[in-house]
Amino acid sequence: MKNIKNIIIAFVSILAISCTDDIQDTNREALAPETAPVLLTPTSTFNTVLQKANQNNLATSVVWNDATYSGTATVVNYTIEIAKAGTSFAKPVVVTSTTNRFKEITVGELNTAILTAGLVPFVEHQIDIRIKSSVGTTGSGAAQYSNSFAIKATPFPSWPNWGIIGDATPTGWGSDTNLDYDLATQKYSITIHLTTGHFKFRLDDSWDLNYGDDGSNGTLEAGGSDISVAAAGDYNIVVDFTAKTYTMTKL
Repeated sequence: MKNIKNIIIAFVSILAISCTDDIQDTNREALAPETAPVLLTPTSTFNTVLQKANQNNLATSVVWNDATYSGTATVVNYTIEIAKAGTSFAKPVVVTSTTNRFKEITVGELNTAILTAGLVPFVEHQIDIRIKSSVGTTGSGAAQYSNSFAIKATPFPSWPNWGIIGDATPTGWGSDTNLDYDLATQKYSITIHLTTGHFKFRLDDSWDLNYGDDGSNGTLEAGGSDISVAAAGDYNIVVDFTAKTYTMTKL
């Protein structure tokens, strides 16, 4: 009988605690956006040429004023977003996130974000940057957005830098013409005017790794023979350095 009485007391205690928690949850004030964050730096005067050799170095410090929310105090999450200038952040790319009101961005982080936004390397781009504030564990609740600045940056390719070189190309054997890389197909390509002559593919403007075609059969060999161009004209060249194949189509 005594044990039954103890069990009843324990049950009543648990029920009371549960009811108290429910009351406290009900009394919690709902969160609501109040003041959006204000981006301070970088401003529109920012212009940088990003370099692969410096990818671990500081590119810029992003600083903003805190966002505020009415209601029960909670942690505010901040996300640094970029997008191609003039697109109204239709497809924002996240650079990084933090719960502080500042964040140091490395050259590599900024470069990756710019390429993810679909912008090509070796070209100066105008990029909009802003801060998104939110609450909750998913970082999606009560979102607020800061003002934005249009900054300028020239990214480098985060993939191997392959080029074409030879007396058939516009710059001869003196320098490379960089190939474009397609993230979707993982192939390189270029549309280029070639004269009669020869060319090869090489990595990072160096002869340490270069490809030619020993059998003139569309298959690449390391250090292989120069590739011949029999007729001058505009060509579309597509190269798969994984499969070691290429195509050359006269336009």
